[in-house]
Amino acid sequence: YDESVRRLDAGAADVPSDVIAGAADIVRRFIEDYHEKLEEAHLFPRFERAKTLTDLVATLRAQHQAGRRVTDLVTQLATAQNIKNAGERPKLIAAIRQFNRMYRPHEAREDTVLFPAFRKIVSKNEYASLGEDFEKQEHKLFGEDGFESMVDKVAGLEKRLGIYDLGQFTPR
Repeated sequence: YDESVRRLDAGAADVPSDVIAGAADIVRRFIEDYHEKLEEAHLFPRFERAKTLTDLVATLRAQHQAGRRVTDLVTQLATAQNIKNAGERPKLIAAIRQFNRMYRPHEAREDTVLFPAFRKIVSKNEYASLGEDFEKQEHKLFGEDGFESMVDKVAGLEKRLGIYDLGQFTPR
């Protein structure tokens, strides 16, 4: 998303719409329909029953819903015609920025607060069992190498944009 927005902001009309649509598809399928659904079905109810971090859980749940709406919008706007249209391009840029602005702190709060606290409200056995269940669901939805296949899809999009080589981002 970031590189596409950077280029669109610079006025580029040749950003491949299928790269943006492909990124939105990964967000929808892996983040929203898999990762977030697991949180909503398995993590959030446990926090609510434990009366722990309930305000955070409510905010995260609301952000999941908001993120899905924004992903719908990005998917709708990610067309070659809209990218070339000076009136529509800003809507696409705004939608992607809105998603990133929400999702970065959302993900950080999950990683630094929610997930560490989760280990404290479930037993080691329950935690391990959930991990196995999550992996089974991943394989069911995406195949035996589900996560790796998503990483490959992201790498493919990065290569299309010419941003796959990590070394190019090293300050000189």
